[in-house]
Amino acid sequence: MPDSENPATAVTFPPAFLWGAATSAYQIEGAVREDGRTPSIWDTFSHTPGKTAGGDHGDIAVDHYHRYREDVALMAELGLGAYRFSVSWSRVQPTGRGPAVQKGLDFYRRLVDELLSKGIKPAVTLYHWDLPQELEDAGGWPERDTAYRFAEYAQIVGEALGDRVEQWMTLNEPWCSAFLGYASGVHAPGRTDPAASLRAAHHLNLAHGLGTSALRSVMPARNQVAISLNSSVVRPLSQSPADLAAARKIDDLANGVFHGPILHGAYPESLYVATAQLTDWDHVLDDDLALINQPLDALGLNYYTPALVSAADPSARGPRADGHGSSDHSPWPAADDVAFHQTPGDRTEMGWTIDPTGLHELIMRYTREAPGLPLYITENGAAYDDKIDSDGRVHDPERVAYLHGHLSAVRRAIADGADVRGYFLWSLLDNFEWSYGYGKRFGAVYVDYATLERTPKSSAHWYAKAARTGTLPEVEAV
Repeated sequence: MPDSENPATAVTFPPAFLWGAATSAYQIEGAVREDGRTPSIWDTFSHTPGKTAGGDHGDIAVDHYHRYREDVALMAELGLGAYRFSVSWSRVQPTGRGPAVQKGLDFYRRLVDELLSKGIKPAVTLYHWDLPQELEDAGGWPERDTAYRFAEYAQIVGEALGDRVEQWMTLNEPWCSAFLGYASGVHAPGRTDPAASLRAAHHLNLAHGLGTSALRSVMPARNQVAISLNSSVVRPLSQSPADLAAARKIDDLANGVFHGPILHGAYPESLYVATAQLTDWDHVLDDDLALINQPLDALGLNYYTPALVSAADPSARGPRADGHGSSDHSPWPAADDVAFHQTPGDRTEMGWTIDPTGLHELIMRYTREAPGLPLYITENGAAYDDKIDSDGRVHDPERVAYLHGHLSAVRRAIADGADVRGYFLWSLLDNFEWSYGYGKRFGAVYVDYATLERTPKSSAHWYAKAARTGTLPEVEAV
């Protein structure tokens, strides 16, 4: 029996397991007009009335640009072995073209040096949704040229940091960039063109392939190149043929559209059939799939909650319960015949069902999809309505229970033969949560947005114990 299922046995992890936390540039850095940085699509989107809760934006965020030493010291106090952060494209290459701005690169050089001085492994994500606005003005991800601009940017950052950073991710959650950005419009740049979203998905794939090659051309061979996918665990409401077909369609749009070409060098034929009313896929050129299908050193998986789907009832009308924000436009191209359902169980402040079995299922799927490829959980976490008490502490037992459950699922997958090398908690800090503004707190560290003071929550102390011991403390032990 796997140890995580036996209450008499401690849940222990392999000694080399990497315990980390993750953030992204626009959500934490601030300093949006300093040292040559120019607007990204998220600067533009968040300053457009009605696009974000309360009109919130990342102009200051949690001021990590100026407080990075404080934040790295906090990571060291918590015993983190790794920190996954993203680079702001418009900070190091402001228009998305041309030479780098050294002041922008210098910030990331200082951050990496600070991490290494504290014994923390840096893990760089090149793109976490903040496309330079000038590239969007030229057409954005639906345009093929954007993929080539990304490759140039990847080479710039790889040359600057590749001697000290060994773990690299090209893209974070390209599904969100393509389908929330260009189909439903709830993310930047806020476009609602389903055909354009499919072109964007392909060009993000192409950017990954070209970027992978660009990184390898300028970095030591020891460095690892990966991608972080928010692959969905898609479950049918029933085993009826109609519900199984609905699940297959969403699986193609959530998963196959990315892991097909990236891992296997081909899009699913069923995806072509399902989307034929929108596109003939003539934007996929002859050599593209070979360019995309670069060998990977690892695969990052981001997981929060499963999806439950069925064939749609044509007479039923109501909000789409897919957990991806409110919009009159669907992020699922050519899938109006699919209905999403709320899965049963407790929920986070995002309204997402807490289901660690989905994480185990996801890990085991990719153990089969890509045998021999090391896996990292590059995002997993939960938002709760955290409050600081009169003693200056933040007690978040719900998050502790969430982490215990999901890390137990990771350990169970390792016991079942999965090669999971590490886990990055989302997120290190409370921060700007995209279109939800500052109303959703994912951090293990509480941030007072008025003073920017950082206070580790009880979940941070719990996670610190896990990181130091390789064993999951009891939920009450915070």
